[in-house]
This record gives sequence, C-alpha cells and structure tokens, in this order.
Amino acid sequence: MPTDLPKERALRPPGSLELDPSSGEGVAVDETGRLIASNKVEGTPVFNGSGERLGSVYNFMVDKVSGQVAYAVLSFGGFLGIGETYHPLPWNALTYSVELGGYVVDLDRETLEGAPTHGPGEDPFSEPGYGERLKGHYGGRKAPAA
Repeated sequence: MPTDLPKERALRPPGSLELDPSSGEGVAVDETGRLIASNKVEGTPVFNGSGERLGSVYNFMVDKVSGQVAYAVLSFGGFLGIGETYHPLPWNALTYSVELGGYVVDLDRETLEGAPTHGPGEDPFSEPGYGERLKGHYGGRKAPAA
C-alpha cells in the first residue's frame, strides 16, 4: 500500500533542550522577557504602595498538583536573619514594579505585622486551619492595578 506522506522531521534534535526548532530557542535557565528563575525571585524586595520596603521574598510555594505558585513567603523584620519572621502572602497579591526593582503589595506595615506568621524551621501549614486564617486575613486580596 503506497503512502505519499511528507517527510517527517523530529520536533527537536535528540538530546537537545531546544524548545522551538524553527527559532533555535532553548530552555531558559535564568531569565527571559516573561520568565524568571526561582533563585532570582528569592531575595527580591517587597514594597508597599508608598514605596516603603516591607521585606523581601524568602521563597515561594508551588502547588504540587496544579503547578501554580500559591504563596510568596516574605521575610520581615530581624537583622541578619536573627528575629525575622516569615509571612506567606498570596502570590496574586504581588505585582512586579520595574521602577522599584521589586514586588509591590497593597498592604501597610500594620496589616503585615498582624498577619499569620511563622519562624525559621516551622511548618505552619501542618497546623489545621492555618490556610483558612491566611485567606481570612488577606480577604482574597488581589494584586493592585498596574
């Protein structure tokens, strides 16, 4: 049975990390126009709407099932890692500001200080109700309008 199928080509060369064979663009490992590596997010300053620095991104938590970032953990207070506390913030509450070189959140210092928190080495999400207390405190807060 004759077949006149067009010659097939591989999507990418074997062993290649190439994403798009026509452009030759490979897998980003640091930063692109829209993507950023997790290690570059960690340490990024977080400001309130007035430009006051509140802290910095300690890390962020990714939902294992959906693959979406759920929370950014803000390190706040302390000096050289001593006495600092960690405040999970809903990821959708942060907007990146090119002008400030960091994330902006529509919170004042007092609201942040009153938020559920945890210390180094603690696992607050193992405590029943912690996630609900976070939702209640932030009230489904979304990122400020750009």
